Amino acid sequence: MLLDNHKDFTKLDPQNMLGEIDALPDHLAAAWELGQKQDLADFSKIRQIIIAGMGGSAIGADLLATYVAPICSVPIIVHRDYALPAFARGPETLFIASSHSGNTEETLTAFDAAVEAGCTIMALSTGGKLAKKAAEINAPVWKFDHAGQPRAAVGYSFGLLLALFVRAGFILSSEVDLLETVADLKSQQETLRADVLADQNPAKRSAGQAAGRWITVFGANYLAPVARRWTGQINEVAKAGSNFEFIPEADHNTLAGILYPEKVLLHTHSIFLRAKSDHPRNRLRSNLTRKTFMLEALSTDTVDARGKTPLSQMWTALHFGDYVSYYLAMIYGVDPTPVDALVMLKEKLAEH
Repeated sequence: MLLDNHKDFTKLDPQNMLGEIDALPDHLAAAWELGQKQDLADFSKIRQIIIAGMGGSAIGADLLATYVAPICSVPIIVHRDYALPAFARGPETLFIASSHSGNTEETLTAFDAAVEAGCTIMALSTGGKLAKKAAEINAPVWKFDHAGQPRAAVGYSFGLLLALFVRAGFILSSEVDLLETVADLKSQQETLRADVLADQNPAKRSAGQAAGRWITVFGANYLAPVARRWTGQINEVAKAGSNFEFIPEADHNTLAGILYPEKVLLHTHSIFLRAKSDHPRNRLRSNLTRKTFMLEALSTDTVDARGKTPLSQMWTALHFGDYVSYYLAMIYGVDPTPVDALVMLKEKLAEH
């Protein structure tokens, strides 16, 4: 499909994933406001935090953990699995279960383990089994309304967590930065919307360059979890192959793997996410790594995050990637909403 025929997008997108992407700035602002009104327990004795989630629910935790790492008073671990680590014991461990549906198998199992271990517990969800389990033990549940796919609710999963961390005293208030981030997202969005022609729309051009290739997304510092988000969106929205790499780690392994198999590598495309908040050495590494790829005649591109603050740079880069994944889906002619392969796997797991 030609990307300038945006009126035809609805034929491939009957559930309006584009509308979800367009609404991300509003989701982020709404989540922050919602988080100011929720019940809050006393977390003054918390010494460590585990946020359990999978897929679209976990990525909000990744973004939060990375954003607050330089300023948070307690360590945070994002947990994507069933059983909990041995150190997750007692009321000084805050266990946060984040599940969009409230029915995520791994998160529910980890929740039960946290209860058994005597952790302090709370949940973020639209409802489901998780909300019921939390209510049974009188654990607070921060509920939000969102009927779409979990990956489209990343603004909620992050915004609620940010509000929690501020209100609990783990970090100082980020309201000014958050409001500036929302404004930056809406400003950038004016060049990314579907009705903006490709010659003026950098997300459409980026999708066109990536089409027909396996995509690797590189990110450093605040943009490391954003690179992971790009990959998840390319996988789920465009139904396309992608992986993510973190700098500087990629320069200790991935950089060596650019010679073979030649025929495969010629059909790859590497996108380097960059921001002013990058550590100077990581910015240099990113540039040199890209140059090495280019000298091997491998396709590359760069995306420079907009905004003055790390928070804004994270989210403008993330939102850009959401649009890229959507336009890639349009190029491939696939519905960006359903994830049939994931549904089929869950059905098979349920049989055992």
